[in-house]
Amino acid sequence: MTNVQVTAEAVEGSAGRRGELVRQAMASAMAALEPPLAEMARFATGQRDAGGEPAAGRGKGLRPTLALLGAEAAGGMAEAALPGAVAVELVHTFTLVHDDIMDGDERRRHRPSLWKAYGTGPAVLVGDALLALALESLGRVPAAVRGEAVALLAGALLEVVVGQAADMAFEDRPWTGAGAVTLDEYHAMAAGKTGALLGCSAALGAVLAGAPRDVADGLARAGRELGLAFQAVDDVLGIWGDPDATGKPVFSDLRRRKKTAPVLVALSGPDRDALVAVMTGAVDERGLRAAAGLIERAGGRTAAEEMARRCLGTATALLRELPLARPAVEDLLALAEGLVARRR
Repeated sequence: MTNVQVTAEAVEGSAGRRGELVRQAMASAMAALEPPLAEMARFATGQRDAGGEPAAGRGKGLRPTLALLGAEAAGGMAEAALPGAVAVELVHTFTLVHDDIMDGDERRRHRPSLWKAYGTGPAVLVGDALLALALESLGRVPAAVRGEAVALLAGALLEVVVGQAADMAFEDRPWTGAGAVTLDEYHAMAAGKTGALLGCSAALGAVLAGAPRDVADGLARAGRELGLAFQAVDDVLGIWGDPDATGKPVFSDLRRRKKTAPVLVALSGPDRDALVAVMTGAVDERGLRAAAGLIERAGGRTAAEEMARRCLGTATALLRELPLARPAVEDLLALAEGLVARRR
């Protein structure tokens, strides 16, 4: 089996022992909710459709997979990390539910977002319920590691919120001039919004498996680098991704005038004024296509792809340097490679 095939299995969580462990644990977590909330929570986590039937499409399962692999890489059993795997997936879904409301996004995973399917008020409530379930899951781990596990998750969630706040603030910043968003600010935002929870996932698995602190810290750093790579690829897909694969309209990030890595790189090029004119003008297909062309010609796409590969290289080096169990490390490396090669 090739690395990409291994990654497809691990990331999608659609087959294999780890995916089945997570599915069963998530189903148990949902059972703690009252039926109306449980139905919406199962929809939000991709387990069911709006009619209560099993859903055809699921999320990537990246964060719970990282948690299980973190435990195995640290020499423990995947089962030890299951409470952490459930917690990070629930927190991730919680952030997506609230993000979709804030951004007004009507689609996720090729179907209506939760607020569009059930209403804004119920969606906010479900998000809160998911966060509560995440904390409850960690509350059941052995006392010796409970405090560290909860602190890891809480710290990561705070970083995610700060990163999301920065991302929202970028939208109101000028395109050029003294107040323009810089690439350094972008990296800091992405490290929080995306990197923090991926780093937490890998470290949390190691902590729950009883790993030394330096091993957990090393896995956290590697996970953060994977988060930066993931975000860079996301930025490319947000402009040039295939709607049939991503489930989002073509040029989706440009429609929302997001200041992503490819855009910021292009704004430092010779076609800056032309790009700003398009991005501040009326949003139509012709203008969006023109903006995408300007960004690509300015090297924005290439720069973001190189950024992803560079972060992947850093994560790979970190994983190879740590004293980890080799089979799990190979799976981690395969998963990491697939993050950069993904098309959705």
